[in-house]
Formats: sequence, C-alpha cells, structure tokens
Amino acid sequence: MTAPKSHQIVIIGGGTAGTTVAASLLRKRPQLDVAVIEPSEVHYYQPAFTLVGGGTYSLSNTVKPQQATLPKQVTWIRQSATQIDPEQKQVHLLNDEIISYQYLVVATGIQLDWNKIDGLLETLGENGVCSNYSPQSVEYTWQCIDKFSGGKALFTQPPVPFKCAGAPQKIAYLAADQFHKRGLSKRTEINFYNAGGALFSVPDFIPYLEQTAARHDVNLNFNHNLIAVDGPNKKARFAVTDADGNSSEIEQDFDMLHVTPPQSAPEFIKQSRLVNEAGWVTVDQFTLQHTQFDDIFSLGDVSSLPTSKTAAAIRKQAPVLVQNLLSRLDGKPLDARYDGYTSCPVVTGYGKVMLAEFAYDAVVTPTLPLNPFKESRFYWFVKKYFLPPMYWHFMLKGFEADITHKPLKK
Repeated sequence: MTAPKSHQIVIIGGGTAGTTVAASLLRKRPQLDVAVIEPSEVHYYQPAFTLVGGGTYSLSNTVKPQQATLPKQVTWIRQSATQIDPEQKQVHLLNDEIISYQYLVVATGIQLDWNKIDGLLETLGENGVCSNYSPQSVEYTWQCIDKFSGGKALFTQPPVPFKCAGAPQKIAYLAADQFHKRGLSKRTEINFYNAGGALFSVPDFIPYLEQTAARHDVNLNFNHNLIAVDGPNKKARFAVTDADGNSSEIEQDFDMLHVTPPQSAPEFIKQSRLVNEAGWVTVDQFTLQHTQFDDIFSLGDVSSLPTSKTAAAIRKQAPVLVQNLLSRLDGKPLDARYDGYTSCPVVTGYGKVMLAEFAYDAVVTPTLPLNPFKESRFYWFVKKYFLPPMYWHFMLKGFEADITHKPLKK
C-alpha cells in the first residue's frame, strides 16, 4: 500500500472559507506547507446570485477558475474528501488516496438537499420552478420574473440553518418590485412561505422587514415547510404546523415558484466524529478550535458556530482561525476571539438594501454610523459594485485590514 502523502496544514474545501484561510496563512508565513482538497474547477461568488436572479448582474461575473483563486504556493488536491480519521490524522479521498496532516481545517461549506423536496429536481429549471441557490438554475429565476404576466408567485424558506438568512426574501422583494414596475400588481398574488416562525433571526430587524413585505404586498406565511412540487401541474405542497404544534398539509397552485432548498453539512462530515447532533463540526465559538481534537479547526457554513452562514461571517472568522492555528503551531495560547459577527445585505427592492449586521446573542453591530434599519441606496452600490472586487482581490488574497463594527447604542 502506498504511504499517505503528508502536509503540514490540510484544508478541506476551496470555497470562500478554505481559500481565505489558505491565503492568509501563506501571506503571514510563506514557508508553510498548505494543501487544499477541492474537486471543483471553478469558484463562484455566491452572494451575487440574488442580483443574477433579479436580472441586474451577470452570472459570468460571479465565476473564476479555481486555479486563479487559490494561492500559488498551495498544493491543490483535486479530489473529494470521503472520510476524516482524527485519531490517525488522515483524510481519505474519493480516489482511495490518503492525506496525512499535522493540522486540519474543515471548510467544506454546506450541501443543498434538493432531494428532500419530492419532485423538485425533476422540475427545477422549468415549469416556472426556479432557485437562486445554484448557478445552474439562477438565470432561470430572472426568466421567470421577466416573463411573468400575473398569477400566483410563491417564494419559500426552509428550516434553519441555510446560507444567507435573508436570501429567500430578497428575491421576493425584487420580484414584487419588478411586477409593480410592469403594472402587474393588481393581478398578482405573492406569498412567502417560511418554515420557521419569524421573518428574520435578529428580532430588531423584524418590524422593518415586515414593513418591507407589506409595502410589496408580500403575504407572509409562517410554519409552512415546502415538502413536494408538481411542476407540470404547477402545485406545491407544504407541511403546516399550527400554534398548538399540530401538523397538516396544504396544496397551493402557482405560476412561479422560487425554492430555497433545505441544507446540511456534507454526508461524510455528518458521518464523522467531528460533529454535534445536528451534523455540524463542533468548535469553540470564540477560538474556532475543535472541542475534542486540538489539531483541528473549522469555520464557515460547515461549523457549529451559532451565527448566520454568510461570506461576511467568514471574513471575520478567518483571521481569528489563522491567528489561533499559528499560535497552536507555536505552542502559544489561543488568544484571538470571534464575536459572532455576520452581515446580510437584505435587498428590499431595486436600488435598496437594508444592511443587517449583528453578532452573537443577536446584538446589532453596525460598521458605519448609518441607521441599520433604514433602506439605503448607498448599500445597494456597496453590494453590487464594492463587495465583489473586495471579495476577489482582498478577501481571497488573504488581506485582513478591516473597519471595526460596534454594538448599536439604544
């Protein structure tokens, strides 16, 4: 049997989290031996998918070759990981190779569980069934909005957690704005079906987002979880839970259906010894070090960190993880702390964004001295024109200079 290949630091995942950590590590210490396990040949800037689905951004501008985004010093292992053996300090690959590590960073991201909704995969991309959550279907979202001539438009949100807490409602507001501009409001019914019981995870933002929904005539339906889609007959079935906890099912007709799929950690992660009961890699919420294996760290969507899963969260997590990993390498205390910061630019219409920034315990933490609850054209330009180049040329290159966020004074 061939001896396992060995690297000082192995990162599973070449997405936002893995690439940012690799770049930052090598910027600080170019002599490090860093390997990234990533099968994909391309890297997407997913935060712009909402704008692509809204017809105001090109999909081609969201993608770059993986080779161009990874640091040149990295050893790129173009395979899928299938198993982690923390005792042997090894990662097993799809091609049966084994990679040994001194330190491991788990940054696999999250998987989209399309198959948990009966009939969805058979109709996604046709029959008016669309989703912004995949590059293969996001352009069809705009086709559905652009060709919509009236009727019932449905938008769904699955049980938490999922990528970007505000994304499911953003596209509903953009669609409603577009329908209004085209004079379709009077012959259009827009319903937002949320599997949870609240419009947003941070209570302070809920009243303002409810006002946004009301302005757009978006009907809010809570505790409605999409479980099946019949594309040819244009019917959606929901599991409904009432105030007493009783369950039932209802069926709704639609002319357009935007689906946010259920999401979870990759299967091999859920089957590993690294996870909690919910299947997320269990790390200390402040240091990002694994709670059981001190040579393993994790961040981003696959981690157990109790905050929203966004690229903005990773931007704050990565420097903490890198500093603490290097401290561990040097035999020093892990002094860097992550406070749970994340942000979600909630697009509330064309040219309007409410920037929701918050940390652990739902504490609102604005970066700029602007009203965080007010829709802003400035933040629309930030989301559309500033954040993409910052992502490609700053964050993924390992630069860490930043503006400090502060708790909102009430």
